[in-house]
Amino acid sequence: MIKFILVALGLFLYLVLFIPVMLILLIVRKFRPDVSTFVAQGMVSAVFRLMIFITGSKVEVRGSENIPKDGGVLFVSNHRSYFDILTGFGYTKKPLGFVAKYEMIHVPLLKQWMELVNCLFLNRQDIKQGLKTIIKGIDQVKSGVSVWICPEGGRNMNPDVTNVKEFKEGSLKIAEKGKVPVVPVAIYGTYEIWEEHMPYMRKSKVIIEYGKPIVIDELPDAEKKKLGAYTRSKIVEMLENMVAQNKA
Repeated sequence: MIKFILVALGLFLYLVLFIPVMLILLIVRKFRPDVSTFVAQGMVSAVFRLMIFITGSKVEVRGSENIPKDGGVLFVSNHRSYFDILTGFGYTKKPLGFVAKYEMIHVPLLKQWMELVNCLFLNRQDIKQGLKTIIKGIDQVKSGVSVWICPEGGRNMNPDVTNVKEFKEGSLKIAEKGKVPVVPVAIYGTYEIWEEHMPYMRKSKVIIEYGKPIVIDELPDAEKKKLGAYTRSKIVEMLENMVAQNKA
């Protein structure tokens, strides 16, 4: 319970104490969005890594060489825990924004920080609004800022990490229309930090693995039409390997 309190307190203090910095960055963003993004992402990334450290967890990063150095990409991952976001954002060395649920737009201070780091808010109940978010994501990856999506449609609380829900195909249109690669990402061990025994937090061995980028134009037509299913199969394969390695 102490770890939970420390993490929650750390987030609260960050949001409150850095209000002046946030306001300055919001002003800078109007003139130099690249500068505001660079500073905000560095700050948020450091805070997220600190929160993971507080839980006692250690993160192993695999396959970082698979992340294209130039241009935007679409990161696609499984999603079992809030700590997936902390891990992905904290350890991915590339400008990016997460696609978050629309309800987050109503959280003061947090909303502003999310906007500063190029997060997009997806309303799954409003098709028109959802389409606008996808279009915004397409424009974002074209500009060189990557987008991260979790196409399972929410946290998958199944204890079996390899039991990944079917992906929502529509969200991968960001890569298809934006003409950017898809980087499949497998995240292991985050569920065991908190969701497995809420409200208590426990240390866990976390692994984040970036798979080889998927270039859509190089895929057969059948796999292009089912890009979500194809990407999901790559993530499941990585997760199965992690499970096998940890059993050995």
